[in-house]
Amino acid sequence: MKIAILSRNAELYSTKRLVEAATERGHQIQVIDPLTCYINVNRIKSSIHHKGEALEGFDAVIPRIGASITFYGTAVLRQFEMMGVYSLNESVAISRARDKLRSLQLLARQGIGLPVTGFADKPGDIPDLIEMVGGAPLVIKLLEGTQGIGVVLAETRTAAESVIEAFMGLNANILVQEYIREANGADIRCFVIGNKVVAAMKRQAKAGEFRSNLHRGGTASSVRLTKDERSTAIRAAKTMGLNVAGVDLLRSNHGPVVMEVNSSPGLEGIEAATDKDIADLTIAFLEQKVALHKSKRKLNTKGTG
Repeated sequence: MKIAILSRNAELYSTKRLVEAATERGHQIQVIDPLTCYINVNRIKSSIHHKGEALEGFDAVIPRIGASITFYGTAVLRQFEMMGVYSLNESVAISRARDKLRSLQLLARQGIGLPVTGFADKPGDIPDLIEMVGGAPLVIKLLEGTQGIGVVLAETRTAAESVIEAFMGLNANILVQEYIREANGADIRCFVIGNKVVAAMKRQAKAGEFRSNLHRGGTASSVRLTKDERSTAIRAAKTMGLNVAGVDLLRSNHGPVVMEVNSSPGLEGIEAATDKDIADLTIAFLEQKVALHKSKRKLNTKGTG
């Protein structure tokens, strides 16, 4: 296969591992920075161009689109899809998962466990918002935050009111969530490929920190999932429409609750913690999906002939 990886940096661990795995399995692979692409939307023949050349002949595309370039990155990915190239994760699914409020609403509609979450726009609603999630302590999150940035634990009601008022004063969109105290600063990252959790790790926050992100000094170790946790992770990824996802869970007194569904989960931490070749599993899955995609296109072509 000829595979494109949409990534801003070919030297990132996840990108390098996917290139290695694809190359070892005999595929031709090209890393493309989506911000250096430009597109031609045309009713006759749409196209994508990169450094003066048309990007053609690709069988599959693997999107590794960072949150900061979601809009442009998904536009480029959508263009690949319009040209009949199979995408490991579709553009619409990535956009869906990147909208934190929308994704929580979709998960709630499917009956998937979540922290109690509040959302409001006016300072006058702050008292009700705090009560809605069970009072302090509570967690306040910027909708656009990533890797733990823009996430605040408010220990008291006064602190919660001050932080929410400050964010609202900056016209920032925020979520207010119940604090799952029993998680003890730990969460579980489930790596989902297709209908299977292929690896899972427990991330533990460092002392004095409640955010377990590895970028913030958290530590990772392999973990055994319960049947309920495994089912929750798979259902969450499916609800977002993602073939490959990192689903972050907390262990609460009322079962697993989903914190976030990541459409471009990193490989470094989970491969190190579990000693599993996630990159190879990803490419193997892609091979199967591309073969199915091509067979369906042939049938559709015959049906219209």
